[in-house]
Amino acid sequence: MVRSSLIRFGTSSWAYEGWQGQVYQRTYPTSRFSKDSLAEYATYEYDGHPLFRTVGIDHTFYRPASAAQLRHYAAQVPPNFHFCSKVWEELTIPAYANLPRYGAKAGKPNPRFLDPGTFHDLVLGPFVESLPGRLGPFIFEFQRTGLEPAQFLDALDAFLGKLPPGYPYAVEIRNPAILGRRYRDILGAHRVGHTYNHWTGMPPLLVQHRLLEEQFTAPFLVMRLLTPLGLAFAKAVERYAPYNQIVKAQPEMRREAAVLAQQADQQGVTPYVLANNRAEGHAPKTVQAIVEELQRLST
Repeated sequence: MVRSSLIRFGTSSWAYEGWQGQVYQRTYPTSRFSKDSLAEYATYEYDGHPLFRTVGIDHTFYRPASAAQLRHYAAQVPPNFHFCSKVWEELTIPAYANLPRYGAKAGKPNPRFLDPGTFHDLVLGPFVESLPGRLGPFIFEFQRTGLEPAQFLDALDAFLGKLPPGYPYAVEIRNPAILGRRYRDILGAHRVGHTYNHWTGMPPLLVQHRLLEEQFTAPFLVMRLLTPLGLAFAKAVERYAPYNQIVKAQPEMRREAAVLAQQADQQGVTPYVLANNRAEGHAPKTVQAIVEELQRLST
């Protein structure tokens, strides 16, 4: 099978017991499964080769990872394995939603929104300390901002200009109105990657690329295959749990993911392709299907 040295495949997190008997052959105590199964994930083979050369750390969206936690992850993976981390939401929401998990902060403005000091001290620092040589892109996921596109882009431009240089950053948006030349130019000026997300309310992957005038904005890109287009997250969870098999394949998503990854690879741009269980029901098999699609494109 033709394999590129640039394309890095992985999944959104690794701690799914539905993969037992497939990715995972060992037995883990419940309290240790999420902590210790990463080693087996990182050595899982498909067609005689390790399938996963990266992984998404999703739990860092809700709280920063500690240096000790990241050192434990690093000890379980090969030296050339990369971690793609979602950035703490305290940096990407201008106000807290009225949700119980925010406690007394619910409904109030967020003083840490786009604060470079918070990012440097609480997010970047532990990664630099604990994962040297294993840093994939930091993903700034903007689920909701309440800002008009122009206002958001002004704030984003100023923030990206204050980030510590020399590290890979990617932006994920959930508002299609932001996609366009100005957004692309801002990312390109700061060498920040766009996160091509296959998600409920976003255009298809290749439409996103066309809206960016088919230009990559950094030496890498992030692709996150999250949910079928038009299907809400809660409905995807209901449809696909417990994530032990493909429930409904998304052939167009697979094809577009492979085409985009191939285009990037041919231009010397490193794609990080992260599949979520909610895209089809079983993220590892989604990745395998995209690898096979790339093989067909290469013949």
